[in-house]
Amino acid sequence: MAVIVAELMGHRLALETHPKLFSPGHADRGTLAMLSVAHFSPGMKVLDLGCGCGLVGILAARMCGEENVIMSDIDPLAVEIAAKNAAANGVGGVQVVVSDGLNGVDATGFDLILSNPPYQSDFSVAKCFIEKGFNRLKIGGTMLMVTKRREWYRNRLIAIFGGVRVHEVDGYFVFEAEKRDSRYADRPRGIGNGNKS
Repeated sequence: MAVIVAELMGHRLALETHPKLFSPGHADRGTLAMLSVAHFSPGMKVLDLGCGCGLVGILAARMCGEENVIMSDIDPLAVEIAAKNAAANGVGGVQVVVSDGLNGVDATGFDLILSNPPYQSDFSVAKCFIEKGFNRLKIGGTMLMVTKRREWYRNRLIAIFGGVRVHEVDGYFVFEAEKRDSRYADRPRGIGNGNKS
């Protein structure tokens, strides 16, 4: 197993990885691009959706409080390693769960959901993350998502959230979408407002 060492937002993290996990040799550039846009503050309720070895969630736990952060991944190996890394980095109280998308996450009312989704050709995973993530955010909560593709993600986030900011960072697109009010909270999944505002 390799160890990734990262200095982020004044915090030094040492994370064990595994060859079977995403970006096992270094901190992923897309994830770092997303974190360059993220803002954490004490007490924020945060979900690291698709946590891998735990870099994002552990950083969030250091800054927001371990009791306020949930890390999830579909891969039990990722969850095992992320939990081990959380303990090794002083935030062992963070909740780490095996979850297919948000199906295994019971909590709601998140201030921030962060995700570096897998690049699926049919976008089914990202579609689920966006639509279900919207419903798990509190009003004023934000979803941050990083990808190499722009148009599909931009259009889908506008459809669900009503608007999106796109940041271009180091060859990646970081999407920042805020849940601004409850007008769309109870509408059927997949139906969106195409207006950008």
